[in-house]
Amino acid sequence: MSIEIPGPGGVGDVTEEIRGSILEAIPDAEVKVTPGGPGHFEIRVVAPIFTDKSRVKQQQLVYAAITHLMSGPNPPVHAVDRLDCSTP
Repeated sequence: MSIEIPGPGGVGDVTEEIRGSILEAIPDAEVKVTPGGPGHFEIRVVAPIFTDKSRVKQQQLVYAAITHLMSGPNPPVHAVDRLDCSTP
């Protein structure tokens, strides 16, 4: 598997794609995406939907929203180095 490293301005586009995909799946969320190394990101999501859900279930909701960005021959997201989910 090869990883395509976004050029200048590309990381911001991927960051916004991640954020938009999460907001599409969890509309009332507060989402912060921070790029790390090439293809690596840290994500923080605060949403009421996480209430009474285990940490694993919370993270599964987020990963389900961005799976399309992590699959295929040259995915723009190689890894989520940190995923924090919490309730407001």
